Amino acid sequence: MKRFKNIMTLSGKLIENVVLIEKRAIEELYNTSFYGRPRGETLELSLPESAYLIYMGKIKVESEGKELDFKHFFLKASSVSKNFELLYIVYKDLRERGYYIQPGVTGFRVYPRGGHPGKTPAEFFVFVTSERIPLLLSDLKAHLDTVENLKKRLVLSIVDEESEITYYEVKRTNPSGTCELKPDKPLSMATLLEDRCMVWDSETSSILLNGGFFGKPMDEGHLQLSLIESCYLLKKGFLEIEQRNHVRLDFAGFSRLASLIESDFMIKYAVYEKLRNHGLVPKTGFKFGTHFRVYKNFKTPAELSHSDYLVHAVEQKHVFSLQQLSRAVRLANSVRKEMIYGNGADFFVIGRMRL
Repeated sequence: MKRFKNIMTLSGKLIENVVLIEKRAIEELYNTSFYGRPRGETLELSLPESAYLIYMGKIKVESEGKELDFKHFFLKASSVSKNFELLYIVYKDLRERGYYIQPGVTGFRVYPRGGHPGKTPAEFFVFVTSERIPLLLSDLKAHLDTVENLKKRLVLSIVDEESEITYYEVKRTNPSGTCELKPDKPLSMATLLEDRCMVWDSETSSILLNGGFFGKPMDEGHLQLSLIESCYLLKKGFLEIEQRNHVRLDFAGFSRLASLIESDFMIKYAVYEKLRNHGLVPKTGFKFGTHFRVYKNFKTPAELSHSDYLVHAVEQKHVFSLQQLSRAVRLANSVRKEMIYGNGADFFVIGRMRL
């Protein structure tokens, strides 16, 4: 990034939520280092840009006839701009990493290294928030819609209580795999026990385990299935299920009973069904603190490699705790997997980004 020449301090005025700087700032600030946006005979600076330039000693700013030093400008800006201190922390960090930045619809537009406004399009948009602020899935989807329409990448910038910043890239994904279960004949009956089903027929047990990695053998010839696996196989017509009193269950009856056992069963089921229908093999992700670990390529249980994704099912109204999100993404990265959140309609990959 170009450094400032030895120049006289520029003067400007705070007008509502922008600072307007005298004409020569266009040459000395915008044309050399791409601060602000030219507006006729003046240069318009955002509040984070202005605070940074005051801190650097490059501009002076007046409000109501009085010059504001860094402290008083910061206090003024934080009173008119929500979460101003977070925006400033991220702006300063990105600038000092060598990026050119402009205000954007989600926070900041950030240009690639070697690029700048007027030369190259922005590379990604940064959405700035605090670790303490819950993040609505609906808001995240809205940010993604906006950014994807502009053919950009979305970066989530989370500022913690000590002003450390963690950057995450968020993108939609549509994972698919190679597994497809096609039994030659209708399979046998399974029994619903307390919170799982038991397949008693050895041939059926073998087809389900070896053909689609369903269930876990209890012993030779007997296969236990999770509620979610059982529900999927029942809906697909691959298995019949009865209760211990021999009353048969259809999909509606089974899912109703499963929801009494597990309150978020249908949220998980919607994600499980979509993953299975796309050729993926979801298994429990309990050991990883998520709903599913997911395999992309499956041949037989004996040839199984490590899972590719961790997937957590969320409802449309889901609210992310950013501390929990941070833990999940860090764990996924530590075991070389992608962290995916899904709701049956959309899947989102969230991963650490190194700038």
